Amino acid sequence: MAPRVCEVPPDDRPTAARPRPPRTGDRLVSRALLALADGRVFSGKGHGPHGVRVGEVVFQTSQTGYQEILTDPSYSGQIVVFTVAHLGNVGVNPEDRESARPQTAAFVTRHLSAVPSSWRARGSLPDFLAEHDLPALSEVDTRALTRHLRDGGAQNGCLIHAPDPDPEEAIARARSCPSLVGDDSAARIGTRTAYEWSEGLWGGAGRPSSAGPRVVVYDFGVKTTILRQLAARGCRVRVVPASTPLEEVRALGAHGVVYSNGPGDPAAMGGAVATLRLLVETGLPFFGICLGHQLLALALGARTYKMKFGHHGANHPVADLGAGTVAISSQNHGFAVDETSLPPGVRVGHRSLFDGTVQGLVLEGRPVFSLQGHPEASPGPHDLAPAFDRFVALATARQEAARAQAP
Repeated sequence: MAPRVCEVPPDDRPTAARPRPPRTGDRLVSRALLALADGRVFSGKGHGPHGVRVGEVVFQTSQTGYQEILTDPSYSGQIVVFTVAHLGNVGVNPEDRESARPQTAAFVTRHLSAVPSSWRARGSLPDFLAEHDLPALSEVDTRALTRHLRDGGAQNGCLIHAPDPDPEEAIARARSCPSLVGDDSAARIGTRTAYEWSEGLWGGAGRPSSAGPRVVVYDFGVKTTILRQLAARGCRVRVVPASTPLEEVRALGAHGVVYSNGPGDPAAMGGAVATLRLLVETGLPFFGICLGHQLLALALGARTYKMKFGHHGANHPVADLGAGTVAISSQNHGFAVDETSLPPGVRVGHRSLFDGTVQGLVLEGRPVFSLQGHPEASPGPHDLAPAFDRFVALATARQEAARAQAP
């Protein structure tokens, strides 16, 4: 059976105001296609280098922040479908990167603008793709693609950018792509060597203080804005590899520990879970973010599971069950905590108002908590940013207690 190829829908055919892309004969000059493992194929215009990319295909509903999304290490190896209609309008700049380079395998958009219009732009999105060897696909019906993923669930796909991409080859590659279940890519994404972080928020807002608490961040693919948020609150931030033994962290004189966001299956990261299980017993303040939240659940004896299509967007309402308030949050995860597996003494601190999934944990009687969403946002609303204040207050209290006990 021939693969189903989804071209541009009839109501989006070229007009005088919306001309057809350049063609050579009857073919697009730059062609690309995305094939899903279930045999669905979407073809359109290619951007960036020629090549083949495979990975899990997920849809992202944020209306802004495409550069932050493309450079978010939590998207490592995934193909991101943007539901917003236009990408590239504001170009790219060094300040908005969440890591040194793009982390997505590829991306799909309805329209890609080659001409940026922003005073902050330092380059165009097409130039960014060429510089970082990142292929993309445009001029496809991303609404149909998103509905397909929403109804059937996230699945593996293959994006081919070539003069004459072969749909059958792409389908075969998509079907042979490994699942994210059992994937421990976070161990490969994070830093290999420890380093200090001293930059605050953009515009110079907030800096580390020599008198501030020492915070150690385990890097599973940390976004730079998490580090900025901590430094802006006066913390002395030390970033360490995900495999760092707890003894080294204690030797640093840490007053608090953060487990960062990152890609992959938390259940495949046994070493990080074992370290965290020991850390909880020390009484050190702990804050888990995204993947760090899931790892905390595992360390406390709970289970995690793969979601149907995950949460990827910046408009997710989350209930703070303790405060009785609602926050709009930024989300990016494909795994979640199984609430039925939570042991006694661990309570749900936050809950998604979209699907009721666990969005935060609190270990009763200990300075230990977590959030599934991204309190640093980038992109997204800052409603959950006070979680950083809560953690820094716990770390500061630990620091003051240590000073009081010093001879």
